[in-house]
Parts: sequence; structure tokens; C-alpha cells
Amino acid sequence: MVIDNTNDCNSTIIHINDTTLRDGEQAAGIAFNLQEKIAIATFLDLIGVPELEVGIPAMGQEEAAAIRSIVELGLKTQLLGWNRAKIADVQASLNCGLQRVQISIPVSEVQIAAKFHGQWRVMLHQLREVVEFARDRGLSVAIGGEDSSRADESFLLDVALLAQEWGAFRFRFCDTVGILDPLTTYQKVNRLVKHLAIPVEMHTHNDLGLATANALAGIQAGAKSVNTTVNGLGERAGNAAIEEVVMALKRIYGISTHVDTKRLLELSRLVAKASNCPVPPWKAIVGENTFVHESGIHVHGVLQNPVTYEPFAPEDVGWERRLVVGKHSGRHLVVSLLQQQGVLLNPEEVQSLVEAVRRRSTQMKRNLSIEELLNLVPQVRSYAHAT
Repeated sequence: MVIDNTNDCNSTIIHINDTTLRDGEQAAGIAFNLQEKIAIATFLDLIGVPELEVGIPAMGQEEAAAIRSIVELGLKTQLLGWNRAKIADVQASLNCGLQRVQISIPVSEVQIAAKFHGQWRVMLHQLREVVEFARDRGLSVAIGGEDSSRADESFLLDVALLAQEWGAFRFRFCDTVGILDPLTTYQKVNRLVKHLAIPVEMHTHNDLGLATANALAGIQAGAKSVNTTVNGLGERAGNAAIEEVVMALKRIYGISTHVDTKRLLELSRLVAKASNCPVPPWKAIVGENTFVHESGIHVHGVLQNPVTYEPFAPEDVGWERRLVVGKHSGRHLVVSLLQQQGVLLNPEEVQSLVEAVRRRSTQMKRNLSIEELLNLVPQVRSYAHAT
């Protein structure tokens, strides 16, 4: 990928706008109660996330009451309500005490056909009326281009330029159905960035497993803001995960988002519990296996120098390194764990123990605990003495 030096992502701070409480909760089967919403918003604020999309005020009284409760917390983070291009939606945001609104408008042919019967002029007229209504009442307005990834690029740019002309402070590029790849994302977003004076925000979905990659590609193209959700929660296959985006920016590009990464694991567990969606063990950054080493070759390397098989220190995201015994374990790990327990075996016994560990792990379909490892030692010694 060729980087546009005029939009060098290292020359600016990338703004995290977390939408766990809006797009994250829109995932099928997810329903946060008031206490959970307050806890999530408070924690995101505590670790330094600068902006939260807190929900959809027009959904109804219960949603509006929850948003109002978050507003009344007096958090440092900026709060944003999501709205359709309808005056009633914006009024609902005003009633919640919000000062910033996101107004979403369809920009692809398929979405305009479904929501405005293909009448794009009517759509733009309605958008202008709603933006003027919001700004006349002192609201800061951001515009989101729903389905930007499938929109005609000239039309998309026209809409973004009109949004800028009408006073929007930001334009959101939405890969609504997650169909882009990073190269195409870069090209589409860079075109917008080159023509706009207001910042572009990335909103990516994970239908093809590329949400984080596409978010980063948009940032490389000059986008200054990015939507995230905790654990990648979101509709269908989810959104770009805050833990992945923040750590990728930090580790790959050396960009600090001012988010306290040492508490990302704690945040992940909070949202996993509230959403009743356990995090897969292989999930990047916050999965249970992220800093667990079993393979003999890997453990041997990590025992000598952790950077051999770790991209960053586990403490950076709230984890501790764990070395576990299982089917793929080798002699070095077994000897090291036994020494920690004050157990010494001769080379023949060690080899027999490694083979016993592999058999038992295969039978049990998991790693062995230290106690289970130690329970195998007498068997190995008895076998060695018998032979």
C-alpha cells in the first residue's frame, strides 16, 4: 500500500469514537440494562476514550432515559446520539440533553431505493432541513454516509461536500455490509480526504473478517476518526474492535490514542459479561489464549526471550504470560515447571513424562494443570524403576 504523505497518520492523533452502546448493542440478542450501560460508558471514559456513541434516542422512552442518565454522569468523554435524517429523531436527541448528533443518510443506490424510493434529491433536501434544524438549536452535527462502500464515488463526494457546506463537523465513511478490502478502502477514503476540509471517520463491519484492517487502511488514507466496539461486538459479524484498533495503531504505527491499554482486558470482560457473549479464546488482544504458550518450540523461545513469540508484552493489555503443558509441550517447559515445584527427574524420566502428558492431554482434550502434571510423576518414576 502506498502511503499518502500529505495524510501521514503519524502526524496526528487518531480519534476513537466507540459505538458499543449503539452499534454494538444492535447485535442480535444483545440488550444492556441501565446499570450495564452506565458501567460501560463510565469505564470507557475512565480509560480515556474521547467520544462515545451512546445510543438511538428515537428508539423509545427506555432508551432515551438511559441516554439521559449517561449525559447526567458528567463524563469527560464527548457523547453522541445516532439519528436518522428526521427532525423527530434530532428532537429526541435534544430531549436527552445531547450536544452532538450523528445523522445517518443512505448514499448507495440500493439504500436510496429502499428508503427514499430512489429519489436522491428528496433525500438531500430532507438531510439539509434536518441539519439546519439541529444546528439552529446549537447541536454539533456529524453526517454518516450509510453504505458508502457501495455508493457511486462521485455522488458520495457530492454528499460529503454538501454536508461540509451545511456545517457538519465530520463525515462518516460506512462500510455498512463489510464488503471492502484494505486497498479499495484506502482508495475510496483517500479521495474523500483530498477534497474535504472536515475529518473523515471510519465505520467498518467484519462480514469478511476485515473490519480492523479496513479501519486501519482508512486511517492510512487520512481518516482522523474511527468507530470501534468492545470485543468487536455488532450487527452480523460485528465491527472493528477497540482493542484491536488501539493496539494496532500503537504497535504498528506508534500512534497513541490516549487510551489506557493496560485496562483493555478488564473492559473486554465487563462487556462480555454484560452482553452474555463469551470472548473466543483465540480472539486478538483479549482472548484467553493470547499470551498462553504450549508448543515446545514456542515455549523454548519465550523462556529465553519473550519477544521471540510475542508481539508486545502481555502487561500492555492487562494480561500475564502463561506457559501450559499439553499435547504440543516439549522437554524445556516440563523441566522448568517441575523445577518450580522442586521436582527433579533424569532425562529418561523427563521424556517419559512428556509422552505421558501428550497422551493425557489428548484424552482430556485440554491442557493439564500443575497438579495433574505432578500426579503423573510417580507413574513415570515407577515405570522407570520397573524397567
